[in-house]
Amino acid sequence: MTVARTICLGFLAVITLGAVLLMMPFSTSSGNWNDPVVALFTSTSAVCVTGLAVVDTGTDFSFWGQLFILLLAQIGGLGYMTTTTFLILLIGRRFDMRQKIAIQQALDRPGMSGSAQVIRSIIATTMIFEITGVLLLLPAFVPNHGWSQGLWLAIFHSVNAWNNAGFSLFKDSLIGYQSSFLVVFTITGLIIFGGIGYQVILEMYLWLRDRFLKKTTAQIFTLDFKVATSTTLILLFIGTIAFLSIEIRNPETFGSLNFRDQLLLAWFQSVTPRTAGFNTIDIGKMTTAGLFITIALMFIGASPGGTGGGIKTTTLRVLTSCTKAILQGKEEVLLYERKVAISLILKAVGVLVGSVGTVILATILIALTDPKLDFIQILFEVVSAFATVGLSTGITGGLSITAKLILIATMYIGRVGILLLMSAVLGDPRPSRVHYPEENLLVG
Repeated sequence: MTVARTICLGFLAVITLGAVLLMMPFSTSSGNWNDPVVALFTSTSAVCVTGLAVVDTGTDFSFWGQLFILLLAQIGGLGYMTTTTFLILLIGRRFDMRQKIAIQQALDRPGMSGSAQVIRSIIATTMIFEITGVLLLLPAFVPNHGWSQGLWLAIFHSVNAWNNAGFSLFKDSLIGYQSSFLVVFTITGLIIFGGIGYQVILEMYLWLRDRFLKKTTAQIFTLDFKVATSTTLILLFIGTIAFLSIEIRNPETFGSLNFRDQLLLAWFQSVTPRTAGFNTIDIGKMTTAGLFITIALMFIGASPGGTGGGIKTTTLRVLTSCTKAILQGKEEVLLYERKVAISLILKAVGVLVGSVGTVILATILIALTDPKLDFIQILFEVVSAFATVGLSTGITGGLSITAKLILIATMYIGRVGILLLMSAVLGDPRPSRVHYPEENLLVG
């Protein structure tokens, strides 16, 4: 039982438990037993912080069903190892070397020291942001829905936004609040900070603290911080401009609104594909160009250590830096005057190839099971599932059972990570003393 197998089986166990709970009569608004496929799909979507739904969450599930979905999304966002380690700390037990190694691999940390403090900090950061989100959303939801329902709506959407899950209790997601500055910037803020990673938030906090205390020693940002923040800002800017330019002539999305609301929609649409899943426009009515831009942003996803999925911003920067080095005739890959290790380049290539292969295979299989669907709809749905986004053109509920099972597997692979899953299947690599001769090969 390797660490990779422990993490993968842990996610499966949580998904199974969630499916059983969501099948129970007290989880449905009708009081009847839930469809096993619907329960399994919803549980997988919640644990994998995806947000794809085959039924309406707000009307088909009772309060208890919605609460289970919320808890599953919270566990999925924190990660299986983070949640279990926190529970171990709550009951006062110490965790051994094996659990420290698991935390190191799950959070992609360079060392094992201070694991308990890191877990406490992650939980505290999560609570601070989620409670702040609740307080900011209350003025938007309470006037229309009353205190009790408004509070529940604020809690549900704040937790889902921070964990990049994307489940909404409204039938049209957040389309009804597309013109609300408060809702749009609260949700997008939670999505960005939740997906950018705990380490980046910690470094940002330390920098702000040093500036406030006017310390003479400046905070030195790590390469992770520089790459994650710069790539995120670039993608947000490019996405906003691209959506505004393309959809502004589409009367079904941006065209019929004033420029202020168009800017809000373009901003929200550039944020939510980064594995969040909320929408303020009807995704199915977007232009083909808009859908392809959304697919690209979904595939890239969030940053390592965050609650989002995708191939991650750091993988994108490593690959683009490799391309830049080749075009310039250099033999070293540099990022912010730092040399990128060969092992990281190989890992980035492995993530890209494995991710593309998974998307292609799932797309082909669903095209075979549901041949009446358009290619762009199938590709959009598969990338949304793999990158744990949750956006849909509206075909999720009408998919065949086989297609839903394929999406379930795709969501699971996207959440645990293609490399971690392969490591769980194949086992830990064994060192070899055999070295083979090098030979040139024609490439490109």
